[in-house]
Amino acid sequence: MKKSLAAFAGIALVALSGQAFSSEATDIGKKIYDRAFGRGCGTCHDIASNPQLPELIKAGTLDRAKFEQVLRDGKGGMPKALDEIMKNAAVKKAGLTEELAIDDLYEYLKTK
Repeated sequence: MKKSLAAFAGIALVALSGQAFSSEATDIGKKIYDRAFGRGCGTCHDIASNPQLPELIKAGTLDRAKFEQVLRDGKGGMPKALDEIMKNAAVKKAGLTEELAIDDLYEYLKTK
């Protein structure tokens, strides 16, 4: 009984820590989305005439690698965004690398 209780407690702890990380990642991703370029990604991406990032990601049309490439290189009218993302206070405070900041933004967009 004690072993199964300990195992259950361990599993619960792992699950809860994963939720905390996921929640923190989505929170940082939201802060990036809301504040990039001072006015937020939604300034352009929440209007019908521009790419709707959450829908593209959920549909599998915009995979993580392609998303990163556009953030790094820009595309069409979109400027390179990675430097702006790395200037974000939440990214700096969390000490995220470029890869982790992109992951957080991508994960947030999956849930938006």
